[in-house]
Amino acid sequence: MGRTHALTGWCAGLALAPAVGAGTVHQAVVFAATTAGFALLPDLDHPGARASKLLGWFTGAISWLLRRVSAALYALTKGPRDEKVTGKHRHLSHTVLFAVGLGFLTSWGTTEGGPWAVFGVVVLGLLLAEGALGDWLLPVSGAAVAWWVWTAPPNKAAQLAEISGWLGVAVAAGCFVHCLGDALTESGCPFLFPIPIAGETWYEIRPPKALRFRTGKNVENRLIFPVFAVAAVVLIPGVWDYLFTTVQGFFPPEGTQTAVQ
Repeated sequence: MGRTHALTGWCAGLALAPAVGAGTVHQAVVFAATTAGFALLPDLDHPGARASKLLGWFTGAISWLLRRVSAALYALTKGPRDEKVTGKHRHLSHTVLFAVGLGFLTSWGTTEGGPWAVFGVVVLGLLLAEGALGDWLLPVSGAAVAWWVWTAPPNKAAQLAEISGWLGVAVAAGCFVHCLGDALTESGCPFLFPIPIAGETWYEIRPPKALRFRTGKNVENRLIFPVFAVAAVVLIPGVWDYLFTTVQGFFPPEGTQTAVQ
C-alpha cells in the first residue's frame, strides 16, 4: 500500500493546507509533500518497509528500536481479549497517540530550528514518498524545487519559517491517514489505543467485511489509487478554478450566444 498511502497523504495535505493557513500554492505544496511522505512513516515498525531501509543502517536501527518498544508496550498494556501476537507491527506507530506525539515534536523542532529544520523535514518527506512512488519523483521534485525558487516571493526563508509550526500538523495528518488506510484492510488498525473496546486495548478498527479490501489487489489498484490520483491534481490550489473556467468557456451563457448571432 506504499504508493496509496503516499497519494492519500498528498491529498489530505492539500485539503488541510487552507485550514492551517498555508495560503499560497508554494506553501500548500510544501505542506502536502510533507504529509505524503510521513503517511509512510508508521511502517517504520516493519524491517522490510521502505521507511526502514531509507537511510540504511540508521533507519534500520530506529526500526529495530521501535519494534522493541512497541512489543514491550503491547505486553504491558494488552487486554484480556487482545490477540496473542508480538505487538511489533501495526501497533505503537499505528496509533493516534504516535501521530500526535510526532506532530508536536515536529512543531517544536521546526519552530526552534527555523527554515533549515523545515527544509530537513520536507526533504525527509520527499525521500519517503520517492521510496513508495518510484524514482520518477526525484526529477519531478527537483523541478518543483526549481519552480519554487523561481516563482516564490523574494523572502523565501520567511515563507519557510511561516510554515514551521504547521509541519507538525502535516506530519501528524500523514501518520493518521496511514492508519485510516490500514483500517480499511482485512487486518484493520488499532489506532484508538489505549481506549478499551470489547475487552481489547489494541482493538483493530475496521469496517464491515464487505467494505474491506486486500492490499495490492484490484480494489486498491483499479479503484482507490486512480481516484486519488485524479484528486491529487484537482486539489492543487488553482487547478479546480482553472478547470471550471476552461469547461465554462465551452458553454457560454445563452444571452451571449444570441448577441453574437
